Amino acid sequence: MRQACYDREMVALSEFRPRGVVFDLDGTLTDNMAWHTEAFATFLERHGLPRLTMEMRQRIDGKRNAEIFPILFGRDVSAEETRQFEEEKEGAYRELSRNRLQPIAGVLTLLARLEQKGIGVAVATSAPEKNVAHTLGAIGLADRLACVVRSDAVPRGKPHPDVFLHAARELGVAPAACLAFEDAPVGVTAAVRAGMRCVAITSSFPVETFTVGETPPDAAYRDFQAFLDHDGQWLHESDQQ
Repeated sequence: MRQACYDREMVALSEFRPRGVVFDLDGTLTDNMAWHTEAFATFLERHGLPRLTMEMRQRIDGKRNAEIFPILFGRDVSAEETRQFEEEKEGAYRELSRNRLQPIAGVLTLLARLEQKGIGVAVATSAPEKNVAHTLGAIGLADRLACVVRSDAVPRGKPHPDVFLHAARELGVAPAACLAFEDAPVGVTAAVRAGMRCVAITSSFPVETFTVGETPPDAAYRDFQAFLDHDGQWLHESDQQ
């Protein structure tokens, strides 16, 4: 069911017609955060670090590993350490999630509707390259989402807007004409700061998480089918008048 997070001083989301749509990957296109959480639990135990709390997840989910590891270890982490830690943790995620990933409900229908209407799509993710290939391939979307922008290819990661701004440039669409889908507060902040309209997918955090910050999304839905049934109903409309 639709959860309106706040009223922007602009056209209602149900009336907004984007010329580009930008998706986050983890927790947005697929409900895979349980495997990331399990991989992190093993990693943290191995390194003698505290288990992740929901408060810590709100702080780090959506960030780049180069920013996550210093937070977890409470110290500076060298580039070489980051590479080693990333391979350790993300390799565990890829193994744990193998043959277990599915696209979130409604995303295939949404992509088909966007394609029919000639609306460009892109992925803006903080996932490392190996994870992007693994996850998109596992859910069968590697070919349909060929435009992928990673946070490690831009100067600043989420919650800064850089990765979303880069995705808009790749699509050749102004950020204000884009609709973003995100599952993490950090990512929602990045999309809103980029000037995009934003819908939260509540696969990773409850809707209440998105209502307390300074940059809440336009709305929050449990999945893409719920979005299509409410603010996205216009995608079912024929272009023939």
